[in-house]
Amino acid sequence: MSEKELLQEKATRESVKAEKKAKQKDETRPSRWVRVRMLPIWLRILLFILLLAGSLALGAVIGFAGIGDGKAADVFKAETWQHIVDIVMKK
Repeated sequence: MSEKELLQEKATRESVKAEKKAKQKDETRPSRWVRVRMLPIWLRILLFILLLAGSLALGAVIGFAGIGDGKAADVFKAETWQHIVDIVMKK
């Protein structure tokens, strides 16, 4: 064999090896993980808003009736909040 034929054979062998490596990488690559959500995003946002409003109401009840001297149901009356605003604004 001549030197030229040896170089061509070597180049061919290298290209075959490179193709095999590329094929092996594709075959061994794990499939992408697809996440299945139990709750959709819109439901998560809605639940967050509801829980936030509930905790705000519960905090107001605890602060007004538990720590203060008022009744728990009075927290949800508009007159109570108007009185609080008047005190804060010093009217």
